[in-house]
Parts: sequence; C-alpha cells; structure tokens
Amino acid sequence: MIKRKIASVLAGLGLLVGCGPAVDTVAEAPAVDPFWRNATIYFMLPDRFANGNPDNDLAYGRKDDAAPLRGFMGGDLRGVIEKLESGYFNDLGVDAIWMSPVYEQIQGATDEGTGRTYAYHGYWPRDWTAVDRNFGTEAELAELIEVARSKGIRVLLDVVINHTGPVTERDPLAPQSWVRPAPVCDWTGFAGTVSCTLVDNLPDIRTESEKPVELPPQLREKWQREGRLEQELAELDEFFARTGYPRAPRYYLVKWATDWVREYGVDGFRVDTTKHVEPEVWAVLEKEASQALAEWRAENPQEKRDDRDFFMVGEVYGFGANGFGMTRGRNYDFGDRQVDFFNYGFDSLINFDFSQRADEDWETLFSTYSGNLHGGPLDGVGVLNYLTSHDDMNSFDRGRQRTREAATKLMLAPGAVQIYYGDELARPLNASQANGDAQLRSAMNWEDLEQQETRELLAHWQKLGQFRQAYPAVGAGKHHKLADQPYTFARTLDGQAPVVVALDLEAGEKQVSVGDVFADGTALKDFYSGQEVTVENGAVTVDSDFDILLLGPARKG
Repeated sequence: MIKRKIASVLAGLGLLVGCGPAVDTVAEAPAVDPFWRNATIYFMLPDRFANGNPDNDLAYGRKDDAAPLRGFMGGDLRGVIEKLESGYFNDLGVDAIWMSPVYEQIQGATDEGTGRTYAYHGYWPRDWTAVDRNFGTEAELAELIEVARSKGIRVLLDVVINHTGPVTERDPLAPQSWVRPAPVCDWTGFAGTVSCTLVDNLPDIRTESEKPVELPPQLREKWQREGRLEQELAELDEFFARTGYPRAPRYYLVKWATDWVREYGVDGFRVDTTKHVEPEVWAVLEKEASQALAEWRAENPQEKRDDRDFFMVGEVYGFGANGFGMTRGRNYDFGDRQVDFFNYGFDSLINFDFSQRADEDWETLFSTYSGNLHGGPLDGVGVLNYLTSHDDMNSFDRGRQRTREAATKLMLAPGAVQIYYGDELARPLNASQANGDAQLRSAMNWEDLEQQETRELLAHWQKLGQFRQAYPAVGAGKHHKLADQPYTFARTLDGQAPVVVALDLEAGEKQVSVGDVFADGTALKDFYSGQEVTVENGAVTVDSDFDILLLGPARKG
C-alpha cells in the first residue's frame, strides 16, 4: 500500500499560475508509525566499525596507499554480524542499524587535493546489484539481516541514486545517455541543485529522463564475466514488463535498489542526497519497495516480524525541524520551488537543525521540538536527530568534552535519534592527520573500553537507550514540563505508557514530584538505578548515587 499521496502534477512539474515559487500541494497523510518517530537508529560505516574477516581487507587489487583515513581499513559485514551476535546493539536499546552503502564501489582511487581516496565510505557506486568484496558477500549481508531480525533489530540500507562513483583509470565514465559529467551545481534554484554534479568528477545520473537507454557497457561486460548476464537481463525484462516503466536510468536504479528488499526483507532505506534528485523518483522508489517487502513477507511468513510499513528516511541537506536552513514548515525551499518530501514517500527526514541547537538548555531544546512535532508544522511526521555524523564538520561536541550531556540531550529528545558509531565510546572526531570529513571517520575505538571512563559513558548510553526503547512516548510523545527545580518533565502518547524524567539531581536520597502523570500507588521503575518505587502523595523517593531519574510503569513478569 502506498502511504503517501503524490503532490499534484502541476506542482510536481514546477508549473504554477501567478507569481512566486511553485509550492507542492500538501496532501493529507496518515501519521507516521510511533515506532519510527521514537526509534533509535545506529549509523555506521562498515569499513570503520569492526573487522571480522581480515582476508577481505583489500579487494579488487586496491592498495594500501591512501591519504590518512581515506582508504579501506578492514571493517566489514562479518564484523557487524559479530557485534549483533554479542548483543552489543541490544544493550544500547537500538531499534535499527543503518549502514553506509555496501554496493560494489569504484575499484580505483581519486587523487585530488586531499590525496588518494578510495570508496571506503560506500557513496561511490559502480554496480548496484552486488556487495563490494571489501565489505563481504551477498551471503553475509543476508546473514546479517537474519541475525538482526532474530535480535529484534531492523536493517536500513543506504540508497544512492543521484550519482555514480568518480571516474578513475579503472572506472570509466558511464555513457552520457546515463550521466552528465558537468556542470557542477551552482545551487541557484531547483535545476541548479538537481540537474548538475555535486562536485567535480562525480557524474550525475540523468534521473529526470524518461528516455529508454541501454545498459552501460561496463555493467553488461562485468555481468558477462561473472556469469550472470542472462539472469540480470531476464529480471530487467520482467520488471519493465510488470511496471510499464520506460527503460530510463531512474527505473533501472529503482529496480536494483528494491531487489535487496525483495531478496532479503530489508526494513527500510536511508536515502542519500535526497534533494538532488527529482522528488517524483522517491515516490516511485517507495511504491516499489513497499511492494517488494510485501512479496518477501508473503514468501517468508515464518521470518516476518510484523506488517509494519516499509520505512524511508531522507537526507535533505539543510532541512531542520525548527525552520533551519531552507526549511519552510514541511517544505524545502529551492528558491523557485518548494518541495514537501514527506509527500513523496518519506516517513522521516534527517534533522540538520539539532546539532546546531544542542547547546540550548533542556527545556528550550525539548519544548521547541515537541511543539513542532505535535500540533506544529511537522505534526505526525518523523525527524531523525543527530549530534555527530560522517560529513558534518560542525558536529556538536567534536572535541568530546561534553559526552554525557550530549548523550542525555540526544536520547531524551523528541523525535527519533541517530547514534553515529562511536558516540557511545567518545570516538575521536578530529583526527589531526586527516583532511576534511575523513577526520570524522576514524576506526571504532573498541580498545578504549579498557578505560573505566569509557565503560561508564557506554553504560550511560545503554540506560538511556533501553529506557527509550521500552517507552515509545520518550521520542514520539508530547513533552510537558513539570518543574524547574529539579528540572522534571513528562512525555505522553495516546495508547502508550507515559514517562517522567528528572535531571540535575543530587546524589543520595531525592524526592521528585510526578504531578498527575501517575496515580498514587502506581509502581514505577527507575531505568537509571534499576530501582522500583511506588508513587505516594504525587511523588517518588529514590536513593541512588545518580543525578538522573528515568521513570516508567514497572513491567510485570
């Protein structure tokens, strides 16, 4: 079932009557599932997370000759599987893991101002139908998804439809019927953001085209060498016959992206460079992905967990849940066109505003986002908050001086949250030997778990994550301040248990009012100390060494 109604044809084409920019028609759509409005999503670059198989550290003849932090370092799908099996993500209260793209990447390296750079990050695709051997195999991806499912954790795959990887000596340019190698985007209006290359030597796929094209010869020759050309061609024939889409680049890419869903039951997509592709493409992607997931569930009834809709979260750079950047309510403003991406298949958008506002006091931060998400311009839709990321050089607390505060603000914020790998271990984000965004992508600092300080920080993240996971009201509920001293608030959500949180408390015995959120005699659990208490005279008393209370109804059994 398609969850979102598509904007009007005139708005979709950027046509309008009268003056001013074209504005998409906002359609009525059902509220996004509270599960996803509260979800804790763990984001990692597999190459930097954990090395489970040293034998695949340098595939395709790649060399260990990159500039600092710009080559493959050995992390892979096997390493992620091992951490899933160990319960690492369950202990953090993680609901879903999002991996940067695991498609087969360009095999060569670029050699520009930052030095030699390989596609360790996954955003330079070469073949959308195969797993890059540096990351592992298709069988290992299937195993990873199966193990995650057994642990109650969903898997989001990262989708790249805007561009191919750069051209290198080993990676030729695709036919210009498929890509445009120029001009570079000048960010003037919709066309200057979409019909252009993001940077030099990052060929832009002609996603606007409806003109049929042949397969790029390098893909056809590769599949022939691998002995799967006939199978791939037959599948393409079936797809285009079933859908009636023209054989234009955008539809090939939709087919290849949704094959992963149809084959493995992938739960959702994180969509890269969302605003640099015509929004109508994303509506088609969501439609085909939803159908693919329904087909997988029908064929694998014993493996499916539930009937939750396929989930899509988009990276619309500059979108913010509080009018940040080019945000106009639900719309992104290109200058000559405003687009409501929630109206094109997206359940959630990454909130680029949060890391810039995280220095605010608790109440200002929490009440602002709650107001926007409940009765405000983003009522009923999802946002994904983050503090640090793989390409945000203005990440909050890059020096890792306020790690405990950062964890508390993120994990108790209204909306869904993204943990960037290593946030929970204070992984360094300012590697001095690297240039540019590579500084944000150091190897996971597992060795720091030998330090007591790191173990205590991890425990803090785990308690917050488990509390959030136990009570959807934390992220999806409405925020209510109860008291200034100590700072106390409640979150309420129809059909779900409410919660009360108190911060900045003194160690030892403390009494905190819960207002009228819980009746006298209600048994509550403090998820931070693990103690169970009973409400008396509208308050609870807890004796612990901690400065925080995370209160929710005690569970029986």
